[in-house]
Amino acid sequence: MKPYSFCRDFGRTLGRVFLSAVFCLLVSSLAGCGYHVAGRGSALPAEWKTLAVPALENRTTRYRIEQRLTEALVRELLARTKYRVVAEETAADAVLRGEVSRVETSAVLFDAATGRATAMVVTVHLKVRVTDRASGKVHYQNDNFVFREQYEVSTDVSSFFEEQQPALERLARDFAARLVSALLENF
Repeated sequence: MKPYSFCRDFGRTLGRVFLSAVFCLLVSSLAGCGYHVAGRGSALPAEWKTLAVPALENRTTRYRIEQRLTEALVRELLARTKYRVVAEETAADAVLRGEVSRVETSAVLFDAATGRATAMVVTVHLKVRVTDRASGKVHYQNDNFVFREQYEVSTDVSSFFEEQQPALERLARDFAARLVSALLENF
């Protein structure tokens, strides 16, 4: 056998093996082997139509933070889910209860000239639970739901309080988006 014919036969064999491997990969990817991306299922049953969201409980000294968080949570649930959100527990398939257990604020950046804080981090600790109203079964529970948000603070004292309210609104909106994502993505 000539060396040239050996190389040609080897090349054909290698080409066939390569094409067979590509074909097998294609078939197995089209067949779907049962694997899926984690976090794609919902923690909430599909048969639920209504979700009661009573006002979160406030165990902190922060004035009305539970109202801001509850309002943002209801808006986010209405925008991103199929559920009808109600306040009355007896009219719902499930109940989402929450408790704001701690709110911490700390400065993270300072103005070198004045020594005043220019950026703050707010950390909110919550307990959240979603239960089936009829059976009492807990479908989602997180006793240490922690949310952090950084916001900038003006060094101008007269505009400090004007910036605090929008920052708290952003915090509430971002918290609600994260909690609804946790519920919908089953994390």
